Amino acid sequence: MIQPTGYETQGESSRVCPLKKAIYGLKQPPRAWFDKFRIVITQCGLKRCVSNRSLFVRHSSAGSIVVAVYVEDIVISGDASHGITALKEYLSTHFHMKDFGHLCYFLRTEVVCSLRASLCLN
Repeated sequence: MIQPTGYETQGESSRVCPLKKAIYGLKQPPRAWFDKFRIVITQCGLKRCVSNRSLFVRHSSAGSIVVAVYVEDIVISGDASHGITALKEYLSTHFHMKDFGHLCYFLRTEVVCSLRASLCLN
């Protein structure tokens, strides 16, 4: 690493301090955020999908949980409602989160829960 032109001081042209924390505006913050998210989510027992690296899955006797990540949006789904609640509580201790409730649209696609649709039709 070298200092930018104009920032050198007398006798200190070779001193550069590397940052340990990402700064907004650089190209690295999304990667640093996702690395931290990946570590936290795998501590919950979810495994990263081989074919889609932004998809995390956990199967257990209580049910399955799927977490999909797109940029800064996270979709948590599955048939283990207690596990989903526990996962959201755990994630909120590590990240500032907002829960927008039931999913209606994601990436310009309308999402309809099949259980809710079957209840409405009867």
